[in-house]
Amino acid sequence: MTPFLLNQLAACGIGLLLLLAALGVPVSRLSSGSRLIYGSCALVCSGLAAVALYALLVPGSGTAAVELPIGLPLGRTLLALDPLSAAFAIIVNLATAIVSIFAIGYGRHAAEPQRVVPFYPAFVGAMNIVLLAQDAFSFLAGWEFMSLASWALVVSEDRSAGNLKAGLVYLIMATGGAMTLLLAFGILAGPEGAYSFDTMRQTAAAGPAAIVLALALIGAGSKAGLVPLHAWLPLAHPAAPSHASALMSGVMTKVAVYGFIRIVFDLAGPPSWWWSIPVLIVAGITALLGVLHALMEHDLKRLLAYHTVENIGIIFIGLGLALAFEAGGLPVAAALALIAAIFHVFNHSLFKSLLFLGAGAVLNATGERDMERLGGLIHRMPVTAFAFLVGCIAISALPPFNGFVSEWLTFQAILLSPQLPQWIPRLLVPAIGATLACSAALAAACFVKAFGSTFLGRARAAAANTAVETDRWSLGAMLLLAALCLGAGILPGFAIDSLAGVSESLVGAQLAAQSSQPWLRIAPIDPVRSAYNGMLVFAMIVAAAVLTAIVVRRFASHGLRRSPAWDCGFPEASPVAQYSSSSFAQPIRRVFGSVVFRAREHVTMPKPGDTGLARLQLELHDIAWDALYDPVIRFVNVAADRLNAFQFLTIRKYLMLVFAALVLLLVIIGAWR
Repeated sequence: MTPFLLNQLAACGIGLLLLLAALGVPVSRLSSGSRLIYGSCALVCSGLAAVALYALLVPGSGTAAVELPIGLPLGRTLLALDPLSAAFAIIVNLATAIVSIFAIGYGRHAAEPQRVVPFYPAFVGAMNIVLLAQDAFSFLAGWEFMSLASWALVVSEDRSAGNLKAGLVYLIMATGGAMTLLLAFGILAGPEGAYSFDTMRQTAAAGPAAIVLALALIGAGSKAGLVPLHAWLPLAHPAAPSHASALMSGVMTKVAVYGFIRIVFDLAGPPSWWWSIPVLIVAGITALLGVLHALMEHDLKRLLAYHTVENIGIIFIGLGLALAFEAGGLPVAAALALIAAIFHVFNHSLFKSLLFLGAGAVLNATGERDMERLGGLIHRMPVTAFAFLVGCIAISALPPFNGFVSEWLTFQAILLSPQLPQWIPRLLVPAIGATLACSAALAAACFVKAFGSTFLGRARAAAANTAVETDRWSLGAMLLLAALCLGAGILPGFAIDSLAGVSESLVGAQLAAQSSQPWLRIAPIDPVRSAYNGMLVFAMIVAAAVLTAIVVRRFASHGLRRSPAWDCGFPEASPVAQYSSSSFAQPIRRVFGSVVFRAREHVTMPKPGDTGLARLQLELHDIAWDALYDPVIRFVNVAADRLNAFQFLTIRKYLMLVFAALVLLLVIIGAWR
């Protein structure tokens, strides 16, 4: 299959998605309209993923861009699949196809599915435009289209004031990020205004590259969720419908990562050694603050949104390491760090989509997102509980699931930092490694809390006590994602080898073939120094579980004895007396609260002799919001109040203002001449 034909197929897939968006307006009002659109999206995205996989794996598939007669004046739009865009197209479309299967069942639960259906395929199509773009115009047009379509998904339930606020914050942040990317492309295009990526690669200069790095970090980081540009994530992701939240958190943020890699690794020219410093510092802070904020949350979807912030930090740690190693003349180490980052992009798209779909199933069954009002759902939703548990293990980076492998590869790259020739990154990288280890441990604690508070114990509210299992479409999608999380964890060598073309094109090196290692192990550096065998770990876990079951069945007593559970001397205790989500987070809040959250606890005790309950009021703050965004909001409000007076002037005052403006313009023009 020729490269041109591959690109034509990919462009046709995007066209079909945009056509589905147009058809979604009339079709969504039919009884089975939403299922038709979502099912068609699943088929189209599966085809796009297959085309991208062929382009990534088949040598010589190359790039022969498809030219469309639209774009800048007298220009054209260029769309093509190269190794980098093909890898991300697989990630985006594979996850989207599975989420679309879940969305088929969502149409049965939603009160007004027609509010979401037209924007869903438009959102997916826009993400693919960004990935296939080979010029700045089509990249930015797709970027803005992606932002607008996802904004429509966020505010689709517009009866909630919180959702409207989330949509406004998201739209402002998205607009600012797009403006910084526009400036970055403007610098790369140079005075000639050559907006083709091929021309930018040839004319990239070292002078303005530092500004390009800063603009790319701000523009892509605002969409990805880097601290302190993460403010919109915990607002927008929970506000969107659950399947849209899965795409925004598990997929759209990865398109932002793609944008950063495309600009910094591909278009900006060879990196300087210090480029890695701001990337690593911001990434380390993002990973730690993201997981700490997640630990404090009781809203299940907000918790998952903050964990996206943490995982974006992990991904950018890998990218920062790749920049440091490439600039330090260590191309193989740079290839390891880059592959670790992209592999974590893939893994996060799987387990974060799975977790958001699980949260959506819980929300559909109970109407609750507050973990303090859940509990005991493992008895009423066992399949959802199993799938959610797989996602929790994977995101906690525990073997044999996929999250462990990509974080292990990142740590392997960190261990190579003593080879760096510059002393600043050589000292900084171990500190970032310690931060990454701390965030990994806190992530495991956070998901013990999330799973335990949601699915274990006794139901804390009537809604949780009467929940029923979700529909078969949703269960099938979640189980498929769970299987992929396991498959990528026990057979990671094939995924690593498939990224060889990406690392070769960006950093000029690739890792040795991993899928051909004995016993399906991976050894990215040296088999003697470090190796991991996911299949062996999985086999040992299964063998231990089977052996335990046999021993228990053989030697345990077969007599059935029933007795009440130990009640600590307080029979018929209320389910509220269980260890709650707040109780779980309290020790960590006491350690980090005053520094990270400016936490304040207000305890109201009953009067002596009063039988009332003591009450604890907790006040937490997002320091980034208070320091950066709150002052701007207050300034805008004050300025708007002052400027509002101009609406009520008399005609004479308006004429005086016009005359003063005219005089001022004449003075400026005279001074200019």
